[in-house]
Amino acid sequence: MKSIRTALALLILLSAAVLQPKLPVFGKELPFTDIDQSFAKESIIRLYEQRIMNGTSESLFSPSKPITRPEFLVTINRLLGLEPVASPVPAYIDVGSRAWYYAQVQASTELGLTEGKGGGSFAPSQPVTRQEAAVWIIRILAENAEGTNNAGIRTGYRDDAAIAAWARPSVAAMKSLGLMEGSDGRFYPAQSLTRAEIAVILDRLLQSEELASKLAAEAEPSIQIGWQYDQTDAEYKASILKSNINVLSPRWFFLNQDGGITDYSVPSLSAWTRQNGKQVWAMFGNRLNMENTHALLSSPGKTSSAITTVVTSAAASGIQGINLDFENIGGADREAFTSFVAELSRQLHAKGMVLSVDVSPDLGTDWTEAFDYAALGKSADYIVLMGYDEHWSGGAAGSVSSLAWVENGLKTLLSKVSSSKIILGMPLYTRDWTVNSKGATAASEDLTLAAQIQQVRQLGLKPKWNGTLGQYTAEYSSAGSIHRIWLEESRSLSRKYGMAMEHGVAGFAYWSIGGEVPEIWPALRNAAKYAAIRAQQ
Repeated sequence: MKSIRTALALLILLSAAVLQPKLPVFGKELPFTDIDQSFAKESIIRLYEQRIMNGTSESLFSPSKPITRPEFLVTINRLLGLEPVASPVPAYIDVGSRAWYYAQVQASTELGLTEGKGGGSFAPSQPVTRQEAAVWIIRILAENAEGTNNAGIRTGYRDDAAIAAWARPSVAAMKSLGLMEGSDGRFYPAQSLTRAEIAVILDRLLQSEELASKLAAEAEPSIQIGWQYDQTDAEYKASILKSNINVLSPRWFFLNQDGGITDYSVPSLSAWTRQNGKQVWAMFGNRLNMENTHALLSSPGKTSSAITTVVTSAAASGIQGINLDFENIGGADREAFTSFVAELSRQLHAKGMVLSVDVSPDLGTDWTEAFDYAALGKSADYIVLMGYDEHWSGGAAGSVSSLAWVENGLKTLLSKVSSSKIILGMPLYTRDWTVNSKGATAASEDLTLAAQIQQVRQLGLKPKWNGTLGQYTAEYSSAGSIHRIWLEESRSLSRKYGMAMEHGVAGFAYWSIGGEVPEIWPALRNAAKYAAIRAQQ
């Protein structure tokens, strides 16, 4: 009997061993040695596997340690799949370019996900509070949580009065989404969040199929035109390969005084673009000459000959389209220009090519009188709005392309042309303005973005962000004169890009390739990604 009992006991033990799941060997199979007893263990593991959260060292996660503001932003950027942006113009006085998180903080700031603590500071050593986390998370989800009377919003927490007015909509939204909870009916808005708590919140977000799908949204491919200017073909190609450009616009066709066309086409460029997965929409320009343009448009014979020359050469070169850049056209030639575009478009379409037409923002001046937006939009495949030269050389000092000015011009065009046909042109240049003591402009010098940054560094300038203009401004004195610069760089261009994306434009064009600095390209890819998320509302 004893032997039978012993055998049964042994059988039970063996059965139990088989039924028990294999337990991990802590410290070896877990990614960190200090998370076994943490309430956030599973969340930490999932975020680590998705490369969203790392530890504070190779073996430690430090779950109970408060998460700092830059650590949280870096985590958010990974969640969104954003690229770092090493902008040479620091957004904050207390975030140096050598900080490990510098490019990540810059990337978030350029998208408007954070604006710091005010006064130009970011406070990188401070931990993230619960209400700050709520605001940041709602921003990345692009939820409509901004109210007109934030102070009047009630969150339902017992310590509702302690929640800052700027955080109320976000706290309420986080509660509604089930991403953040309080305890004992309180939210504790000023309390710091630990790394473990952040892990749980973000894991909850990713466990929501709807929210995770929203964050995973990708921008639809868009047209990215790069105009050639002041570069050899070899330099132009090298710049293109480092950029987001998928449509090249080399300067091939120009109107002559006699109404003829000078042809600078390089057919080999078409083969090169095909090999690199790009297209060519060659520029056809009038060199801003009103008299020559009138002579062309007023002569049916010259018009027909010019169109035939351009279309025939373009087709022989194997390119995909033409970018028509006729500027400074007399108002009296409005109808003739509209007819010219219609016929050029018809003949290009017959050869399987597209037509894009450059226009300036309608400011009610003679400069744009010849542009019949609606009619041009019916004939052309795309209308390219040249969103620059708000203030031009020889005129009053000011921004080349302020955000509100560009948006106003875009809205005017949108009232006449479908957004699916509109391409926004953006500047890869700015101007250094010299003004006298009364503020009148004495002179201006065009600067590429690279030259602008060199100027800022050499003179030790401290550009200041102007939220209304959507760009940095800087001022210095030289030889008794005051100089002012309205900067164009990754942050200002990202704001214009995101604004235009929200209006549903077909793409962007850049004047001109070679004037850029490398960090604008990842910044604009980030802007496209965030715009795609916002579009999921």
